[in-house]
Amino acid sequence: MAGSIWVICKKTFSLVLIFNLLITIFTIAGTMYGFYTSNPKWYPYTPYLLDGNIFWLAFAAGVIGIFPAAATGRSLHTGRFLFHHYVYGFFVLAIASVWVTVFTPISAISLFFVDSSDIAVNAARVVFLAGLALLLDDLPDASIWIENSLNWIKTKACTIKHILHYVTPITGLFSIYCSLAMLASTMANNYERWLPNSFGIVSFLLTGIMAIAFFVRKDWLKITPPEPKLA
Repeated sequence: MAGSIWVICKKTFSLVLIFNLLITIFTIAGTMYGFYTSNPKWYPYTPYLLDGNIFWLAFAAGVIGIFPAAATGRSLHTGRFLFHHYVYGFFVLAIASVWVTVFTPISAISLFFVDSSDIAVNAARVVFLAGLALLLDDLPDASIWIENSLNWIKTKACTIKHILHYVTPITGLFSIYCSLAMLASTMANNYERWLPNSFGIVSFLLTGIMAIAFFVRKDWLKITPPEPKLA
C-alpha cells in the first residue's frame, strides 16, 4: 500500500514538473510575441532585464527539461485507471477551449498571445496547460506513429546528451535571472500586473531550480535511446 502511494506521488510530481515547464514555455512564447511585434518597440522588464532576447535561454531551459521531467514518471507503473493521461488530457483541453470561447472575449488560438490580467483568461491558461501536461505525459501511448516520432526525437537528443547536460544549468541560471528581473519590474513599475506576472515569476524560478537539479542528478546522462521493438 505504502509503495503504491509513493509511486502515485512520484508520478504526480512528474506531472507537476511538466506543468511548470509548460508554463515557462508558453509564458515566454507570449512575451516574445509581444517583444517582436510591438510598435513602438517594447522592452520587457527594463532596466532589470538587460535584453528581451535573454528569454530565449529561459525558453531553452523549459524545452530541455521536458525529457528528464517526463522520464521521472514514464519509468513508473501506475495502472491505467488513474494514469491513462492522454484521454484525460484531451478532455481537459476541450474544457479549456469551451471556457475561453464562452467566458472570455478572446479565442483559444490567441490564448497565450494576448496580454490580459483577466481572471477568466488566466484560469483558462492554467486549465489548458494542465490538460497539455496530462497529454504529453502519456502521449507515446496515443498511437504507434506518435510513439515512433517521439522515440526518433529521443534518439537524436541522446546523441548530444552530454552537451545538453552542460547546457542545462546555464539555461537554468538565465531562467532564474528572468524570474528575478520580472519580480523587480513588477514590484517597481507594474504592481497592477501581479496576477499574470506571478505565473512567470514562479515558473521561471522553479524551471531554473529544476535545471540545476537535473544537472546535479545527471538526469540527461541517465537517459538512453529507446530499444528497438522486436517484429
